[in-house]
Amino acid sequence: MDEPTTSASLPGPRNPRRTDVVFTADFASTAQWTAGRSSAYPGGGPVNPDDDKLDHLVDDAGHSRSGVFRATRRSDGGWDTGLLTTEDSEEEFVLLPGDVLEARVRLPTETGAWPAIWTWRDGGQEVDVFEYHPDHPDLLELTNHVRGSQRYMYADAVRPGAWIDLRTEFGRRSVVWWLNGEQVFADRRGVGRRWYAFLIVNLSVCAGRYHPAPDPATTEMTFEVSSLLVRRPSGDDA
Repeated sequence: MDEPTTSASLPGPRNPRRTDVVFTADFASTAQWTAGRSSAYPGGGPVNPDDDKLDHLVDDAGHSRSGVFRATRRSDGGWDTGLLTTEDSEEEFVLLPGDVLEARVRLPTETGAWPAIWTWRDGGQEVDVFEYHPDHPDLLELTNHVRGSQRYMYADAVRPGAWIDLRTEFGRRSVVWWLNGEQVFADRRGVGRRWYAFLIVNLSVCAGRYHPAPDPATTEMTFEVSSLLVRRPSGDDA
């Protein structure tokens, strides 16, 4: 398996704007992150069956705080799952128009795993840096729910267990996604100039409506994030 590298050295746009790093994820930090609850789930969680999820959010460190997001089978048919969000954290970091998120992740291998990095605020403001389902092994889902655009992106580099480098620019007029240093989608819709949203990283488990539920013999699945940072335009480029 390839060793993880940092995303800081990845090629980006040909004429990049000057940026400052304004957020570097420390998944163990209780100041940066809230664990095990999110307003994206009814009542903040712990379950969200209407979204075809078997999730039962938990806040224990073993399911998220190391950067390895775990899901473990419960006796009641649900799955204890790891979720971290900047919402309601001490720092309450929010993404703004023009921000660029970079992350290096290892995709899960187990059927039913549903990893994602995404944004959320006030019942929406959602942009998906990526979603992935191992039953479609070479496909990433890239979605701007704010202004209604989506790309199903197939790539040889995308496969169960692979390390991939992701980069997403939350532009006012266009959200732009890169995979392994190559631009793969610019939606020309953007998020607008007043958008802001919290960050979510999690591993959900599919209930079977849109993607297969886990195999009966599977008791655990994992999704790893080795690095995640956010850059923001600086000076005259802001």
